[in-house]
Amino acid sequence: MSAAVASGSLLANATRAEVIWLVVGFAAQMMFAMRFLIQWVYTERARESVVPEAFWYFSLGGGLMLLTYAIYRADPVFILGQAMGLVVYSRNLYFIWTRKTELRAVAPEK
Repeated sequence: MSAAVASGSLLANATRAEVIWLVVGFAAQMMFAMRFLIQWVYTERARESVVPEAFWYFSLGGGLMLLTYAIYRADPVFILGQAMGLVVYSRNLYFIWTRKTELRAVAPEK
């Protein structure tokens, strides 16, 4: 444990902006982690592996927030990792939206 953490002064010298960015980073990580909780609940209910639509929304939202945080921190590894994930999350949502549109065209709502 670092001396700053041990002494309780981890944020003692932090600027307001740094504290805000730290909160954004933790909120983004929490949002991103929620996708696993959602996926787990759906899988348990179905008794088979299921990836619900909400998983991809939390992935996209958390990924965007984490990318923003990574850009602020100027971390090229973190930036590249989050940016690549956003492509996958967006593509999955595109497939979901396309499939819903096709199904509506075949069986219009009454």
